[in-house]
Amino acid sequence: MDPYLSDWLTILLRWLHVVAGIAWIGASFYFIYLDLSLRPPKRREDRQAGVSGEFWAVHGGGFYHSQKYRVAPATLPYPLHWFKWEAYTTWLSGFALFVVLYYANADGFLVDPAVADIGEAAAIAASIGLLALAWVVYDVLCRVLAGREVLLGLAVALFTVAAAYASAQLFSGRAAFIQVGAMLGTMMAGNVFFNIIPAHRELVRAKEEGREPDPTPGIRAKERSVHNNYLTLPVVFAMISNHFPLAYGHARNWLVLLVLMAIGAWVRHFFNLRHQGKTRWSILATAGIALVVLAVVLRPDDGASADGDTEPVAFADVERVIEARCLACHSVDPTDVSSAPGGVTFDTPEEIEAHVDAIRRQAVDSRAMPPGNVTGMTDEERELLGAWIRQGADVSPR
Repeated sequence: MDPYLSDWLTILLRWLHVVAGIAWIGASFYFIYLDLSLRPPKRREDRQAGVSGEFWAVHGGGFYHSQKYRVAPATLPYPLHWFKWEAYTTWLSGFALFVVLYYANADGFLVDPAVADIGEAAAIAASIGLLALAWVVYDVLCRVLAGREVLLGLAVALFTVAAAYASAQLFSGRAAFIQVGAMLGTMMAGNVFFNIIPAHRELVRAKEEGREPDPTPGIRAKERSVHNNYLTLPVVFAMISNHFPLAYGHARNWLVLLVLMAIGAWVRHFFNLRHQGKTRWSILATAGIALVVLAVVLRPDDGASADGDTEPVAFADVERVIEARCLACHSVDPTDVSSAPGGVTFDTPEEIEAHVDAIRRQAVDSRAMPPGNVTGMTDEERELLGAWIRQGADVSPR
């Protein structure tokens, strides 16, 4: 794909994806908060009409009064507002972005020969297959373990572990994180499309036909909605993880991803309990401790000191490595992209010196760059860059 066209598609799709995601996640957070904050109605007329709970709020200069019916009101109201396109737009724009960034550039972002030399077509097929598999496995688990939420939660967690491990064995580190996030996002969108919206349609259809609505589909839909709520923070982290090479560039990146996702779900649990009037500060405390421990574990090892390097590294050797492995993207006139990512260029010694810390993080410590190791940077070249940095990153000729 033309790099300039790819950049524009990325901008527009990412913008749409983020906005739609905000709308979907915001609705999920709000309605779970609303549902958990409902109080028994005070008016007898409301109770007799089938209202199970009510909620008063003040916002935007006015008061709002929300009521939830045990099943449905006596008369079908009009207009009736649905919440579905936020979810559909988020998934569709996210998949389109996945195609533009990872499938159209599979050799640079999806495939890493050092992880699995499976070829672009095989990697794309595996990615799409895993997305479909995620929904099928999750939906089967929900049906088989219906009513046993703890066991279901454990089963979904174990499947997520398997998905993270498998993705880390098939794709580049960056792509593996996005793949797992996309699998969970597919489960969430599938809940809306295959369960939640059909349950709503059944309630509406029953009222239109004059039948007494069956509450069971609505109960099942609510369970799936709660699942989506707990998956939001893990998915959001996966979707922004391409900015964090210290996580996806780690040798055991799949474990790093799982820990961060678990922390996100745990924090979400704190807020869901708090909405019910149950404040458990221990949840936030343990989440914070887990983050600190993870940060300590992920701290890059500075490696041997400069004294431990047997020979001084000449800057000319460093320049040759950067020219061969980095300038395809990080140049004022790149060949593989339309413009240098982040505006970072390595055309002059001064520019290289200014970005020494980024070179250490991205190419030496995390091995996140080049993306998918598309330019074939060797271990020896990474070691040479590391030794040069430890020796002071001198850019003067020797």
